[in-house]
Amino acid sequence: MIRFTERAGDLLFEVRVVPRAARSRIVGEQAGALRVQLAAPPVDGAANEELVRVLAEALGVSPSAIEIVRGEKSRVKQIRVRGFDGGEKLQRLAASNARR
Repeated sequence: MIRFTERAGDLLFEVRVVPRAARSRIVGEQAGALRVQLAAPPVDGAANEELVRVLAEALGVSPSAIEIVRGEKSRVKQIRVRGFDGGEKLQRLAASNARR
């Protein structure tokens, strides 16, 4: 189950990224965080940009609404989605993309 916080209309949660994957996609949950594989390498912010694009598309929000709050140079990142209170949608997203 993804741990998240809804505060003042924002959604905060953790993401665990796997850079240099075959393709970019959400693959489920790991240790309370959303697990995301990214095709981009972790060079010059390319993986972070790809992460924002993947999350925005999956959650149906603008990329400008997504902010990496902590962990820009780490595989574990804290994400803020401004103006989004879809914690349940986040849970369904992780469950529907979980590896079987």
